[in-house]
Amino acid sequence: LWNGLKSGRSAVRTLDRFDPSPFRTHVAAQVNDFVPADHLEAKRARRLDRFGHFVVVASQYAAADSGLEVAREDRSRIGAMMGSALGGIGYAEVQFARYLSEGIKSVDPLLALSVFAGSASCNVAGRADVMFAGGVEAPLFPLCFGSFSLIRAMSTRNLAPERASRPFDAARDGFVMAEGAVVLVLEERARAVARGAPIYGELVGYGTTSDGSHMTAPRQDGREAARAMRLALEDAHLAPHEVDYVNAHASSTPLNDPAETLAIRAALGGIASIVPVSGTKGHHGHALGATGAWEIAISALALNRSWIPPTLNLELRDDACDLACVTGDGEARAMEVAISNSFGFGGINASIVLRREEWRC
Repeated sequence: LWNGLKSGRSAVRTLDRFDPSPFRTHVAAQVNDFVPADHLEAKRARRLDRFGHFVVVASQYAAADSGLEVAREDRSRIGAMMGSALGGIGYAEVQFARYLSEGIKSVDPLLALSVFAGSASCNVAGRADVMFAGGVEAPLFPLCFGSFSLIRAMSTRNLAPERASRPFDAARDGFVMAEGAVVLVLEERARAVARGAPIYGELVGYGTTSDGSHMTAPRQDGREAARAMRLALEDAHLAPHEVDYVNAHASSTPLNDPAETLAIRAALGGIASIVPVSGTKGHHGHALGATGAWEIAISALALNRSWIPPTLNLELRDDACDLACVTGDGEARAMEVAISNSFGFGGINASIVLRREEWRC
């Protein structure tokens, strides 16, 4: 993930998982080099769909990176909670086609255990001194993809896929769908220190609100999104002037980016003109319910490694998005506090505040 950000390249390409020609949008950030059997025992790989593969393997990576030896832990004290918008619905789409052509006996008997979003947490499972927390999405199937194309939410910059996601740019025309998973290990600090775990950052504040106004469009005044940011800062016992970096939701949609600009300005006040902001979806696309976890990971790495990733494809600044966006090759900067925003369909707003941990990984 970090190497991808540092490369300055976008992961968005022309979609070839299926034929996208019936849709307005032909681009996505798809995972091309993932072979489940390289990471999972054969039986488990067969029993999971792509959604399950992503989250289980990401959790394995997270456990290994944290130095957590799960086999030696009290598993009743290890939990899991994963975010997702669509869950395993893509796999259900494949199985439904089989049902129509060959009947019910051709359908995978494990479908009912794969399709619901909660299966991500169940496949990782446990509770509560340590939490595996993150997000997973595998939406690159014709019906899932097409439904978002149908409502004109996605970019149609089909001839230049790498430039399709362009947060805060005047020529932005929609988000770019992505797939994948990120899992974080959350643990009480003293426990992590005692076992010598690498620490990327401290989670110090959280806030969530609802616009309560529209299913697909954000409130254009950004009021409730700003309130989510203020609640997160209050929870962290921090003032706006203590924020060093904002990882914006920055979906690259015509309506979201100006609304988020107003929200950041309302929440941070005078420093909103100078605090560095980046929207990283130009690098990795928008994996719906998983992207918040990706961007929390990016924010923690940015604090830990004193480098702010750039906002890719920001070429012509929109007057309605007048923030201090980092562009070019990114920016080396020592930082203590970051806030990461995730604003989604249904008017759901969430903000998380992270503090840099002195004891670096």
